[in-house]
Parts: sequence; structure tokens; C-alpha cells
Amino acid sequence: MLKLMLRKLKMGRLTEKVGNSLISKISSDLPASFRQSLQIRHLACGSCNACDWEMTALGNSLYDHQHFGIDFVASPRHADLLMCTGPGATQLLNAAHETYEAMAKPKWVMAVGDCAINGGVFKGAYASAGGIDKVLPVDFKVPGCPPSPDDLMKALLGAMGKKVHSVASRS
Repeated sequence: MLKLMLRKLKMGRLTEKVGNSLISKISSDLPASFRQSLQIRHLACGSCNACDWEMTALGNSLYDHQHFGIDFVASPRHADLLMCTGPGATQLLNAAHETYEAMAKPKWVMAVGDCAINGGVFKGAYASAGGIDKVLPVDFKVPGCPPSPDDLMKALLGAMGKKVHSVASRS
């Protein structure tokens, strides 16, 4: 185990550093319960899965999203936040709308990656809505192609009203 940890320290970060996370809502607007724990439903809306893989990394021992009270749930009925990846494929727009409507209020939407924000590399494609904000009201945006797990954690913790400078370097 020690060898693995030393190798990880030697290798360093494998994902590229992208710009800062954009957060359009102020954490004081969130209910007090959101500051303690956050239940997330992930919705893939026609993505290339790069953002999905970075979101999967949030569960590893380096980022450990559950340590911060963040958990992914299987049902939109249990979710506080809908995390969307992909440009909003036309075949999935109805499903995205139904998922959003199934969530209990208050509900928030986070667009993850350039595709979910403005269509990204799929912008202008015939089967793309050009961003999930064309269908759902987006409250938070995390830019990048794909955004790093560190940027995702900073955005989630910022949405909860918690400030962390670098999640990956915490002791």
C-alpha cells in the first residue's frame, strides 16, 4: 500500500488543469440542509463520457466525495442536485425534462463540461440541443473538456457553501 501511495505522489495529477468553476448561484440562497449533505442524480444527455469518468473519480480515495456529505443517488426523487453531462441529445430531452420534474423542490441543476454548458464539440450538430440550458434551468456551471475531479469537487463544495482551496492536496 505504501508503494502505491508513493507512486501516486511521484506521478502527480493525471488530469489537465482547466479554468475555475463558474457558480451562478450564491450558496446563501441554498436551504440550510444543502450545507450539510448533498444528494446528486447524474444525468447523461448524450455525452462522450469523458465528464462521466471524471465524475466517477470523485469517489476514489483522493477526492472521497462522501467525506464531504456528497452522495450520488439512483432516483431523481431523492436528489437535491441534477448533474448533467452532454450537449442535450434530441432523443434525451424528454427524459431530461421528466427527470427534472420528478425531483422534489428545492431542486438545482449543474451543467458539467463544455458540452452541457454550450454544446461544446457537438455545437451545431443536428441531434444536439446545444447545451442542457435549452431544456432545464441551469444553476451551476463547471467548464472544461472534461473538467477535472478537483474542479468538480470545488464546484460542489462551493454550491454547499464550503470553501476548499484544493481538494486533492488536503491532509
